[in-house]
Amino acid sequence: MGRGKLRIYLGAAPGVGKTYAMLSEAHRRVERGTDCVVAFVECHGRARTEVMLHGLEQVKRKELAYRGTVFTEMDVDAVLERRPAVAIVDELAHTNVPGSRNAKRWQDVEELLAAGIHVISAVNIQHLESLGDVVESITGVRQKETVPDEVVRRADQIELVDMSPQALRRRMAHGNIYKPDKVDAALSNYFRPGNLTALRELALLWTADRVDAYLQEYRTEHRVKKIWGSRERIVVGLTGGPEGRTLIRRAARLAQKGAGGEVLAVYIARSDGLTGASPKELAVQRTLVEDLGGTFHHVIGDDIPSALLDFARGVNATQIVMGVSRRPTWQYLLGPGVSATVARESGPDLDVHIVTHEEAAKGRALPASRASRLGRARVIWGWLTGIAGPALLTLLLTHINVHLGLANDVLLFLSLTVAAAMLGGLLPALASAAFGSLLLNWFFTPPLHRITIADPKNIVALLIFFGVAVAVASVVDLAARRTHQAARLRAESEILSFLAGSVLRGETTLDALLERVRETFAMESVALLERESDIEPWTCAASVGRNPVGRPEDADVDMPVGDYMALALSGRVLPAEDRRVLGAFAAQAAVVLDRQRLQHQADQARDLAEGNRIRTALLAAVSHDLRTPLAAIKASVTSLRSDDVEWSPEDQAELLAGIEEGADRLDHLVGNLLDMSRLQTGTVKPIIREIDLDEVVPMALGGVPEDSVILDIPEDLAMVTVDAGLLERAVANIVENAVKYSPDGEPVLVSASAIADRVEVRVIDRGPGVPDDAKDHIFAPFQRYGDAPRGAGVGLGLAVARGFAQAMGATLNAEDTPGGGFTMVLSLSSAAGHAPVRPDLPAPESA
Repeated sequence: MGRGKLRIYLGAAPGVGKTYAMLSEAHRRVERGTDCVVAFVECHGRARTEVMLHGLEQVKRKELAYRGTVFTEMDVDAVLERRPAVAIVDELAHTNVPGSRNAKRWQDVEELLAAGIHVISAVNIQHLESLGDVVESITGVRQKETVPDEVVRRADQIELVDMSPQALRRRMAHGNIYKPDKVDAALSNYFRPGNLTALRELALLWTADRVDAYLQEYRTEHRVKKIWGSRERIVVGLTGGPEGRTLIRRAARLAQKGAGGEVLAVYIARSDGLTGASPKELAVQRTLVEDLGGTFHHVIGDDIPSALLDFARGVNATQIVMGVSRRPTWQYLLGPGVSATVARESGPDLDVHIVTHEEAAKGRALPASRASRLGRARVIWGWLTGIAGPALLTLLLTHINVHLGLANDVLLFLSLTVAAAMLGGLLPALASAAFGSLLLNWFFTPPLHRITIADPKNIVALLIFFGVAVAVASVVDLAARRTHQAARLRAESEILSFLAGSVLRGETTLDALLERVRETFAMESVALLERESDIEPWTCAASVGRNPVGRPEDADVDMPVGDYMALALSGRVLPAEDRRVLGAFAAQAAVVLDRQRLQHQADQARDLAEGNRIRTALLAAVSHDLRTPLAAIKASVTSLRSDDVEWSPEDQAELLAGIEEGADRLDHLVGNLLDMSRLQTGTVKPIIREIDLDEVVPMALGGVPEDSVILDIPEDLAMVTVDAGLLERAVANIVENAVKYSPDGEPVLVSASAIADRVEVRVIDRGPGVPDDAKDHIFAPFQRYGDAPRGAGVGLGLAVARGFAQAMGATLNAEDTPGGGFTMVLSLSSAAGHAPVRPDLPAPESA
């Protein structure tokens, strides 16, 4: 049984028609004979959407009771039992009611997909987890319900449901989205044209990135080499010189001219020679390109123009930005240079910009003629000089009447041999020496035009000529080889320096390191494999790229790391000289993996230590603070059960009141302990809804004397988005703490006011106050400030209150009361202009 396929309708904003489009697709599939059912669809009271449900089979929802109210959720078990071919599941980011099978609906969808059921779902762009901060900065509303981006990215199909802001506002004004009494508030708040335009741009850009990933996969699978200019991608070729900053800024300006432009800066370290690249300058340029929104890439290439063009075509780039060569003018005699070669070989589908800069024609740190191994062009020139040169020299000397003498003729031929050695290396020089010896013997050594030599002195001269030619050629070739080795070592040192710098910059994630390996060596996939012993199978600790191997034997290149770990690369066979750098990467990958595991163990140890501290404090609280109300209850019960004393009705009432008071105190202490335990284990699941403060705050004052609190909540105060139960417990703990420390006869003031998009609840007392350095300390569990009596509690009230506030997305802070005292400020999210869709659950498309 294979995994089901996921199709997602991504909405640019609430009300654009995701559910309608999804149900339309369901009707089309049913008409084609597909077994399609509606697992869950929320119509939000929209008549046109409800009509689309007619004719579709609907799986009965599951009813769940929570806090006295019955809610309906998708019945995952019923859908699995029904086992349709396609299931329609709305509101992918929805939070399920506590007690459901999973906490989130996208987790329900994962179960359906794992069972082989195809799923069609819908979600709005503002519910993507990575965009939460951006959406909040645009709309002023923090989305409580989110879905991980990776869940949406893994979808087999993503279809954008879009609508212009003007059209969406017209739909809103016609009452097609919200009820008429909520339309004006929505249009003036969340559905403002600017908000909708920004959300639309976010949706388009996010979808464009996903489409680009699909396109890249297609090009890779079908081995498409031709560039498709679907969007502007600008590759900046860097040499490590100071002109790189100018090139990066120029590329950024080019990218800004077209929406969605992307800048990719690449530095190519070649094994056949390096320019004087500065690691410090490369680090500065890397920071610059990342600050401008681009990416930095570091690759190895034996031929810089070819490597640069291969990289550009591999990322489907449309433009290349390069700088004018820094070589002096005379060095152009050795070849056209990298920029000119790239421009000539780029083809019609790739534009090349050659940018002038202040470093042009100033030369490099090392001369290009001595800093690189002999290339193809120089070898060709060496052969031409070694073979054609002696022939032309012979022709010239035989047609002039000046007789220079054999010694001078030998020196002229020797100069050509030296030139051939300097240009082409050993083989052209040896050929030049042999060919020159024959020409000297035939044309300039008596008897002429015969191979024999009459004078023994001429034999010595020719032998010396050949020996000197061979010696010079060997020295030049040896120097070129040593230069190549030095350049190779310099390239490796730059790679290792870059690797060390990335570790110092904090780039220690294993996936990022493996991606760097894949990019550096131009591989298709890289996997870090490990096993526990020689007989155990290999397991993949981490991998990047397409189709990573599962065993080192299946890889094109494998680099052992110790006895039971290996780095496996697929794509091509690396030369032996590259394995040294690969070994450094492999060792670093093992270190990063060990560091991650140690960090995980340290986090677990920290959690265990915190748990031990909580348990120790809990035992101390149980042994001291909880015994006080228990002792009072025990004493009262023992007195009532005593046969020795006949209690009057007044005495009995007083003893019973003492029992009740002790039980209430005990219930309060145990409740705080349980709440703290829930916060520590992360099991607090807030149910956010829109409420009025005057519905909750008065209920939180039941545990304090009636005349000890003054309540001031304006009737026209905006609604807040909170969990009513958590808010009640938080306010109760704050008020009880304030009453406890407030002087006798001084009531505590509880007031509320709206500030911007927040509502603040302030609990003000006239107690002794708390110094600034202790204001955060009072929120720690099992902490009580000052000389609080031993029966005053276990020190959990404020810790629980802050924990509940944070769980609801609120904040709780302490301030000094002007004139003396202490003020607790509870800041809540305002819900002004927002219409609740369900009474106790957050609306997935709430404005």
